[in-house]
Amino acid sequence: MDEREIQLRITVVSPPADVAFAMQRGRDELHQATRSTGEDISFDFAVRVRSGTVAGLNFLGPYTQGPPSVRFVYVNMGTAAGDTRSPWARRAKVPLMGITGITEALVERLGKSPGARLEARYAGTAKDGSPSCASVKLLGDGWTLVAG
Repeated sequence: MDEREIQLRITVVSPPADVAFAMQRGRDELHQATRSTGEDISFDFAVRVRSGTVAGLNFLGPYTQGPPSVRFVYVNMGTAAGDTRSPWARRAKVPLMGITGITEALVERLGKSPGARLEARYAGTAKDGSPSCASVKLLGDGWTLVAG
């Protein structure tokens, strides 16, 4: 594998109701903005992945953030998601790499599964009832292969 585009989905599980959520694209562009009803929210997007680098996989594209060895994507909430009346200005940092991250084996399996994507899920509500933020822990086994 050299470089290819892969489809990803992040699902925010049981977020607090009436909170704005959006994917961050680049430094400050918001994508797929939505308001939570308390039901799960999913964001679908694509990244490019390059293998054969010293750090392993390198994730590229407008949604990826951070240095190549620790790439992640942001899910923004409250004012950070465009809601000027929100009491929160938060971002959840969703890891693409690490123990629960995307592996070369997952990318290879994805390439053999037309229409599939990789999905990560995280708890959308913190212990205090507010939106989860900062570096979030992925649920289950982290990134998994799911049908389209």
